[in-house]
Amino acid sequence: MNQSQTTKQPSPASAGDAAAIQEEVVAYYSERARAVQTRTNDAGCCSNNPADENGEYRFYSDDELALTPAAASEASLGCGNPTTIASLRPGETVLDLGSGGGIDVFLAARQVGETGFVYGVDMTDEMLALARENARRGGFDNVEFRKGHIENLPLPDERIDVIMSNCVINLSPDKGQTLGEAFRVLKPGGRLAVSDIVIDGDLNDLPVDEATVRSALKWAGCIAGALTIDQFRHTLEEAGFEAIDIRIKHRYRLSDLGQDLESVREILSPEIAEELVGRFVSADIAARRP
Repeated sequence: MNQSQTTKQPSPASAGDAAAIQEEVVAYYSERARAVQTRTNDAGCCSNNPADENGEYRFYSDDELALTPAAASEASLGCGNPTTIASLRPGETVLDLGSGGGIDVFLAARQVGETGFVYGVDMTDEMLALARENARRGGFDNVEFRKGHIENLPLPDERIDVIMSNCVINLSPDKGQTLGEAFRVLKPGGRLAVSDIVIDGDLNDLPVDEATVRSALKWAGCIAGALTIDQFRHTLEEAGFEAIDIRIKHRYRLSDLGQDLESVREILSPEIAEELVGRFVSADIAARRP
């Protein structure tokens, strides 16, 4: 397989498709926030602390969870823990893309201390309300949650030392624009540290085209929009990032990601559907703005 096949990017969604995708995502995460507020918590895109077969794989330690309001961890639909790869230092300014209930914002706020500051950006009103209430309850004075889309960040150029994100970039209908915005708001030498769902390998060897595969999957379930590892690396390079490092952390089944395998089989044959299982993984992704 040649390099152009491997790194060919899915085209950005049209304006109408992008609006539909964002509407689906907002509805999904609004419901999650309401569920947390009423304590009717159920499984979503990704669990905040999935265990492996030995019960050992967890995104957050008990000590970390103790540092944040319970509602922040209950609202978490992440696929990793970006604060573990961000190497945050006291006094740094941090931005969390798609901050949800705020768990990663709060963990980062502890690490950057009183002289640092952490912004969270989210497009879902219910999640923003939940995060702001969590900040109040937790006494976090060095955080701010802003409404906005990650494709058009409500921050000025070169403001941020470190950008984090947890299972959110895959939800964007225009990842090139999203990573371009991340590059814009980072200071020279600034760092990107994200956890995200990616495809290990590619979809080119399946007997149906990639568009058909993606049409069988859910955007809000974190997988229909997932890039392959090579595509993600290429998109980062196109945005201007360097020192790119992508490491697989956990391998999922489609059912773990909120995807009903039976609905996939309505479009894909059982054999192809089963072949997809295990290609979706969570990865820690690090890069730097020159």
